[in-house]
Amino acid sequence: MKEIIQPIFSFLPQVRSPTYRVPFKEKLKWTGVILILYFILGQIALFGLSPTAVDQFAQLRAVMAGEFGSIITLGIGPIVSASIILQLLVGGGILKLDLSTHEDKAFFQGLQKTLAIVFTLFEAAVLVFTRTLAPSSPELAWILTLQIFIGGILIIFLDEVVSKWGFGSGVGLFIAAGVAQQIIVGSFNPLSVPGQPGVPSGALPQFFYSLTTSQPDFSLLLPVMAVVVVFFIVVYAESMRVEIPLSYGGVKGARGKYPLKFIYASNMPVILTSALLLNVQLFAALFQKLGFPILGEISNGRAISGVAYYLTVPGGLGVLFTDPLKVVIYGVVFIISCVIFSMLWVELSGIGPKQVAKQLHGMGMQIPGFRSSRVQFERILKKYIPIITIMGGAFVGLLAFGADLTGALGGGTGVLLTVGIIYKLYEEIAQEQLMDMHPMLRNFLGGE
Repeated sequence: MKEIIQPIFSFLPQVRSPTYRVPFKEKLKWTGVILILYFILGQIALFGLSPTAVDQFAQLRAVMAGEFGSIITLGIGPIVSASIILQLLVGGGILKLDLSTHEDKAFFQGLQKTLAIVFTLFEAAVLVFTRTLAPSSPELAWILTLQIFIGGILIIFLDEVVSKWGFGSGVGLFIAAGVAQQIIVGSFNPLSVPGQPGVPSGALPQFFYSLTTSQPDFSLLLPVMAVVVVFFIVVYAESMRVEIPLSYGGVKGARGKYPLKFIYASNMPVILTSALLLNVQLFAALFQKLGFPILGEISNGRAISGVAYYLTVPGGLGVLFTDPLKVVIYGVVFIISCVIFSMLWVELSGIGPKQVAKQLHGMGMQIPGFRSSRVQFERILKKYIPIITIMGGAFVGLLAFGADLTGALGGGTGVLLTVGIIYKLYEEIAQEQLMDMHPMLRNFLGGE
């Protein structure tokens, strides 16, 4: 199979990998440049889009890092969709790859990029021809599809630039940028609400305006408070960890600790789950267009029945009283999906018990009081990693679900992801800066 597919990769445009260790300032420069380009692309409107088009995925827009009505409408959706497919194939043993080897990892990345391009074209065509993104006239359908496809391809390569030359990943950067923009605008925008002159649209200015009318509306503060609460919960959860004591066999008295973070799989399970739900909505629109609404019916860009309806993000706390069944089904599916993707991500990203045990044993480490062996390492790590993976996955799923119910600015899921991304980005930037300042430390950590 590899022999058949691999030649295709050579025809794909590539972002050149650095042949040297990229300095801190250069990484910062490339991250900033890509971020600016992302915001610019979000302002390029689609030519031929009907002014009556409705954003069917508005509640997932922040998570997918897309800007409705622009050429980057798809956002990171195709990238994440490709990742979901490959994770399921590898996790189910259908695609037999050992991601601990350089060859199989490179093949996985090439296959993911190829699938992402395929999904970009597929999703663009589905959105246009199901009239989710309705063209202003039928003859503009293919032109509209082409614009969305080009924007999706640009996002794929911008993500690759960040991954190779910048900090973190483009996926995380774009999510954080989009959500941060929504939070700032939603909180402080002083401009008037359309159709209500003099009434500010930002939550805080609107609250202070309500004080002047002698009818203070404290409900306006709920989305802002939800953002603050989620922020502190995520920061606290990020600091929780299980520490395994280690000693270095080659140096007497040299001891350390290997930290296992509570949110062990990071925020990827939430991203993957959100993308899965988005694809349910997408296929529901496609099947309805084909005359087989097996996933539910879509009306005016909204799911109104079937599976698609129950897997749509609940629109605020009021749904608890108007449609509690939807809240329960959505919450259960969301949390279980986060747990499943957590377990898959841990194995595929090389941080499972077996891979970590191999890494620590190869470094000459051992656990005090135990015989130095890879099997012993693996046995002990299996007591902790699977448990914190499941608990961490369930926790982020529950937190994202709960925050979505409160109507947090930027979406509860978006806020959760953004805080986690920024926290991780801060850690990476601090480490890079430290390594630049101390060449000896860089050599110790394996840098060039």
